[in-house]
Amino acid sequence: MFSENTKKSGCIEVICGSMFSGKTEELIRRLKRAQFAKQKIEIFKPTVDKRYSDLDVVSHDSTTIPCTPIKTPARMLNVSPDVQVVGIDEAQFFDESIIEVAQTLANRGVRVIIAGLDTDYLGKPFGPMPGLMAIAEDVQKVHAICVRCGNLANHSHRLSASKKLVVLGEKDVYEPLCRECYNKALAEDQA
Repeated sequence: MFSENTKKSGCIEVICGSMFSGKTEELIRRLKRAQFAKQKIEIFKPTVDKRYSDLDVVSHDSTTIPCTPIKTPARMLNVSPDVQVVGIDEAQFFDESIIEVAQTLANRGVRVIIAGLDTDYLGKPFGPMPGLMAIAEDVQKVHAICVRCGNLANHSHRLSASKKLVVLGEKDVYEPLCRECYNKALAEDQA
């Protein structure tokens, strides 16, 4: 616990990568370590993410941690002053205001841990993630394994024909691919 004479040092950590790379698993791991150290934590995710649970952050391997679903990042600014760590999952689904919210929390002395897709299904930077990565003290890019060749995968290839930017899904909708297999898959999709 912090005493009044102990200076809290805020920071921003970003965990990014493709689908099935372990982003949420790493977020939960860091948050559970903070809990073990008896730090007060708060966890948020966008209300749009209802894949596994409305009230939990859930990794693909079914590891869970309770969270608060929110529509807008500004809601995070209402955390109790004794909160030391804020976790944010699926950050790519929030608007750009999450960047300022993360900065504000870190400037208050909060450790902010953010997980999200760095690129969308087209391979383009996804939402606020590039801005979050730019302001973070630490960025960890995690990788899946390409389901076609076994190399490291950093692309989320969409298997459905939908052109919508946000399509929630699992292995039935996305597959992790390396650069070479992703480019081949895009060429096949356009043929």
